[in-house]
This record gives sequence, structure tokens and C-alpha cells, in this order.
Amino acid sequence: MMTWKALVLVAALFAVTCPAMGQEDQRRFKLIPFTEMTPDQRKYAEGMMAGPTSSTGSAALKPGANTIGSPFNVYLRSPLLAEQLRKVAEHIRFKSSLPTKLNEFAILITARQWGSQYEWFAHHRLALKAGLNPALAEDLAQGRRPTGMSYDEAAIYNFSQELHTKHAVSDATYKAVVDRFGEQGVMDLIAVNGYYVLVSMVLNVDRSPLPDGVKPPLRQLK
Repeated sequence: MMTWKALVLVAALFAVTCPAMGQEDQRRFKLIPFTEMTPDQRKYAEGMMAGPTSSTGSAALKPGANTIGSPFNVYLRSPLLAEQLRKVAEHIRFKSSLPTKLNEFAILITARQWGSQYEWFAHHRLALKAGLNPALAEDLAQGRRPTGMSYDEAAIYNFSQELHTKHAVSDATYKAVVDRFGEQGVMDLIAVNGYYVLVSMVLNVDRSPLPDGVKPPLRQLK
């Protein structure tokens, strides 16, 4: 029988050699290796790896990996639906009539509303790369209305925030977006908010873990 000192030593060694074990254990939808995917699952996964999302540096789509991460890993459970969602997501992300910076800003607003840590982690860097002021993102992460927004940023923020919290938008808020971006812009803004509600739901239900060493970026709101 091991002594208590030996047990403590084994526990310490395990913690050092397996630091990510706890985070991965929280994932409800276990990762599926390519070798264990059905033909439909593999078709979807390979399409994701070959598509534009993989070129953004997504942590969920690492070249040479033997699987794909969430939310795509969760989508695998319904591969035919996943394939349709892939088309929708690629249009929303890469073919929107909205400027990339504002599109990513709307995604961050949605992630903040849903407290989706992984969604924020995945898109924060993309928003900053597209030109979003880091101070605006920090205000948003802390649950504050961002200060110093441009007219366009305020229009996107007001519309998205009202849509999430009031489930509708006022005439003035609608007019600010339609006057600036047209009816297509309004539709594209609704779509990016709506699609990333789905993504946030998936990630939250899955309890998708952040990469090793990454601290939760969003503080808990009351």
C-alpha cells in the first residue's frame, strides 16, 4: 500500500504531466478522430479543413491534426446539418456586405451576451486584426458600453444590443443601420448575430475548453 507521501508525489507528477486533463474532461462532445468518422462526418471535416475558416488560424482547425475542434466537432453529430451550416457560416463571415471589423464586432457582442468564453477567444484577435480598437473590446468584455465608438460602430452596437436584450430594435436604431448599410446590411447584421447565438449555444452546451494556458477572457456578469 502506498504511503500518503507517495500518493502526494504521484498526484503532483500527474498534475505536471497532464495539466490539460481537467479542461478536456469538461467537454461533453468528445473529439472524434478522422479515422473514426463516418463518411458524411469526414466529408464535412475535410471541407472545413480545406475552406476559408482554416486560413484564419482557427484553433479548432489545426493543419495536420487528427480531428477538428468545437463548435465543428459538435456539428459532426448531425453531419448533413453541419454541411448546410458551413455554407451559411462562410457566407456570413467572408461574404457579408458589412465591413469585416463591424462584422467581428457584432460577433463579440453576441459572445459577450452569451458569456461564451471560447467564442470570444476565437474572434477577439480577428476583430483586432480587422481594426477594432482594443479599448472598445475591453469595455465590452467588462460588460460596459464601449466609449469612443465611431458612428458606424455605435450603430452596430446599438442594433445588436437591442436585438439581444429587447428582441427587437427601435425605429431610430433601425434607421441608423439601414441609412448607412442599406437593407442588405440590416439583413446581414441580423444574420451574424443570429448565427453566432447558435454558435455560442453549441459552445456553452459542449462546455468547450479554452486552449491550454488561456484564461477566461470574459468576467462573470451579475
